[in-house]
Amino acid sequence: MSSRRDLKNEVVEFLKGDISGGFGPLLTRPVRFLVNPLFSAICSPLEIVRWHAVSAFGAVVSKLADENIEEARVVMRRLLWSLNDESGGIGWGAPEAMGEILAQSEVLRREYLHMLVSYMQEDGEELFQDGNHLELPMLQRALLWGLGRVAECFPEVMRQRIHQPDLFLYLDSPDRQVAALALHLYKLIGVNPGAKMLALFARDETLDIYNAGVIESVKIATLVAEVAALPEGTFYTE
Repeated sequence: MSSRRDLKNEVVEFLKGDISGGFGPLLTRPVRFLVNPLFSAICSPLEIVRWHAVSAFGAVVSKLADENIEEARVVMRRLLWSLNDESGGIGWGAPEAMGEILAQSEVLRREYLHMLVSYMQEDGEELFQDGNHLELPMLQRALLWGLGRVAECFPEVMRQRIHQPDLFLYLDSPDRQVAALALHLYKLIGVNPGAKMLALFARDETLDIYNAGVIESVKIATLVAEVAALPEGTFYTE
């Protein structure tokens, strides 16, 4: 058995490469041993390693949930704790990793999707303090990507889970990558927010977004056109 340091280095080297062939070489190891190297990798200074670690989290933790659901729940709690102010951290990579995991594991999706959605919700009155709104734009980008990853696989589920007024507010964010990711989430859900909101987007902008192992540059003009072709409507508003 490799030492922890050796395993961490092996995981990082794997994540630096092409992952289009899947994570089979990693999954030959006991998946519980891969969790800590992946927590380190989502904080890597190399962007592609961070994103590939997000993808790997989905494969590893969904398999872990099949083998030992309690250990998988511990991973989810670690990700949630990293976004808690009391943790002393910031939670870089946590929303994306949670989104990837929930896209792949039905049992964890049933248990934790409401928590991921809560990060876009403000706290209500004392009896309704269920929101955990993330203030930092970089974490908002992460959250919208994570929600989008679930919506990519389960658009109807997300139409029933995401509170439309919460998502609507992101379209007017001063951080235009946040706004573009919100628009992309509308696309994945399959709803047009209306011409007034689409007019907020400059057509010469681009959105850099991770998809299926690679970082793509999407023209905002193309995204706006795709969303404009969708039916206007509402989703969950209660």
